[in-house]
Amino acid sequence: MPRVALLDGPTPLQPMRRLAAALGGRVDLWIKREDLGPIAFSGNKLRNLEFLLGAAVDEGATAVVTSGRRWSNHCRLTAAAGARLGLDVHVVLSGPPLPHSPNRDLIGLFGGTVHETTTDDRADREAMVEEVASRLRAEGRQVRVIPVGGSDPVGAWGQVLAGRELLEQASALGFAPDEIVVPTATGGTQAGLIVGTRAVRDTASPWVLGFVVARPEAELRPMIERLLGELAAMAGVSTSTSDIELDSSQLGPGYGQPTGASQKAAELLARTEGMLVDPVYTAKALAGLVARVGSGELDGRSVVFWHGGGLPSLFEDLGREPPRAMTTRTSARGQAPHDLRGFGDLGGLAARREAAVEIEEVGALDDEQGADRNA
Repeated sequence: MPRVALLDGPTPLQPMRRLAAALGGRVDLWIKREDLGPIAFSGNKLRNLEFLLGAAVDEGATAVVTSGRRWSNHCRLTAAAGARLGLDVHVVLSGPPLPHSPNRDLIGLFGGTVHETTTDDRADREAMVEEVASRLRAEGRQVRVIPVGGSDPVGAWGQVLAGRELLEQASALGFAPDEIVVPTATGGTQAGLIVGTRAVRDTASPWVLGFVVARPEAELRPMIERLLGELAAMAGVSTSTSDIELDSSQLGPGYGQPTGASQKAAELLARTEGMLVDPVYTAKALAGLVARVGSGELDGRSVVFWHGGGLPSLFEDLGREPPRAMTTRTSARGQAPHDLRGFGDLGGLAARREAAVEIEEVGALDDEQGADRNA
């Protein structure tokens, strides 16, 4: 298939030893850093866009139209990649419009033309996509319409290659993943990873668990089933609908609405690994991973968490509570004194961990107190 180069090479696969220790030291945790690509805060959607925009360029398109929510990782990356390729990018965002949106501003910075609907109704957004594309065609433009999330078989082929890339990296690092945990919204990443890993390890491929972060499972599952069938045929591998595992436990009140569990999981990752996750997609899947580790289901296993990118969403107004002021210290005794208050069931796990990390809530510290603490 036609392809344009948007990634410089494999994204990093890194261990999360301190997070694993904070969760009891019973699971070998790794993270696939799709947030560390070369363009516009990066994200897993760059893989889709290599093929989607490759097809657009190959067919002589001069304009691209895509759509999503104001915090969409896919929409921002489409605008940035379009800038690199000299394409005119039009992005239709669900409304109602807000006075300020950092991600929307970035789309504009990359030269994308933003169109916003007056409501958050998906049908209104789809109608505007057709309207914009028709207007551009009437002006004599060659237009390529890219689906929400870039999740059609052409785009999701990039995720098939990502699955193969992961297993090659893991092998070089001396381990074989038992499970991959991924946020799933439009299903392309999950379907692609199932097929890509199956192509490398037919009988012992890792289980791919998708935490639902957007549309309801009843709506999402048929989308993944369709993509899985088409991608499996393209790759020449055998898959089944039983390979699709979805977990809706972290969806909370809905798409784009953070939960207490997702905020706590994001804080824990930041304070143990110095990594950030977006609150819309990745943090909810991270909360699911934390819950699974806490339940004991993953004891003794190697698990890869899929960081989808989308970090500009950290600055969107999503109605989150600000994080509490905290300080982190290492115990001189190498034991777990530990206080993980505020992180749900993690407090009970702390006493079993190997690396002693003390996390205690503190109030505002004056300069003298700050100097006295080894923070």
